[in-house]
Amino acid sequence: MCASKTQEIDVRGLPPPEPFELIINALQTLPVGECLHVHIHREPYPLYEVLLDGGFLWHTTKIEDNNFLIRICYS
Repeated sequence: MCASKTQEIDVRGLPPPEPFELIINALQTLPVGECLHVHIHREPYPLYEVLLDGGFLWHTTKIEDNNFLIRICYS
């Protein structure tokens, strides 16, 4: 799904709305052809609507300790 180049951010443990804001800021500067990998401590349902409206594709994987990895790319 994602290109070979990725950026990675870890927003685990940050209080709302910091994770959402950091993800949106990272996406605004994401070069075309790159993906963003987000490590987060809960599934961010409000983010999914924003990603859909912005033309992004994403895949969420539940990983150890009930954390999630979200891979976000341009569609």
